[in-house]
Amino acid sequence: MPQSGCNEEWVNNEMEEYMKIYRSLVMGISMLLLMANPVFAIDTSKTYSSGILVGAFLAFCALVVVVQLVPTIILLVGFVKGLLKGTEKQASRHGSRG
Repeated sequence: MPQSGCNEEWVNNEMEEYMKIYRSLVMGISMLLLMANPVFAIDTSKTYSSGILVGAFLAFCALVVVVQLVPTIILLVGFVKGLLKGTEKQASRHGSRG
């Protein structure tokens, strides 16, 4: 019977720790949102006076960058898979010797 009391105490302590973390997370997010609020109040019609062609050019530049990142990410994933397979082969080779 005393152990169940200890378990309840442990659960209560764990819940308090989670609540502290949750409270800190909620407070941090709310402060971030409060600080970002003035950003949404800016009127872009007065600050952004460039034409539609400038926006299209910037979008095209962003598209070029993203298209160049795709093969790089595929190459990186293949490299990591090769490293992991290489370590598995080494482990199986060293395991069969012993």
